[in-house]
Amino acid sequence: QLQLVESGGGLVQPGGSLLLSCVASGFTSDYYAIGWFRQAPGKEREGVSCISSSDGRTFYADSVKGRFTISRDHAKSTAYLQMIDLKPEDTAVYYCAGGTPGLTAGQPVCVIGQSYYDMRYWGKGTLVTVSS
Repeated sequence: QLQLVESGGGLVQPGGSLLLSCVASGFTSDYYAIGWFRQAPGKEREGVSCISSSDGRTFYADSVKGRFTISRDHAKSTAYLQMIDLKPEDTAVYYCAGGTPGLTAGQPVCVIGQSYYDMRYWGKGTLVTVSS
């Protein structure tokens, strides 16, 4: 089973930057796609960005394209979300999730190109607040 721990959230002014980290542990964590999701107060959870397990293919939500960059360091079993030019509407709890290929009804999914990943494993989240 995959365990995920996020860090790096905090309070930042509009236009500022943050780097979120997600440390993975557990059996063969390299086999899992990693996704970042967020949930703002009173809103549904949304997918922000995903990265595949091996070839580095990525997905970005339209709302963050050009501002957020996802990456992963297999040697450190860590995934990152670099966020720049942050806006108040980016305020949310950010969750890291891990998944394997598949598509299950009711299960959050990462879609990277033509590939679907069931995101079954979740961290507890880190709060990002963008405010002046």
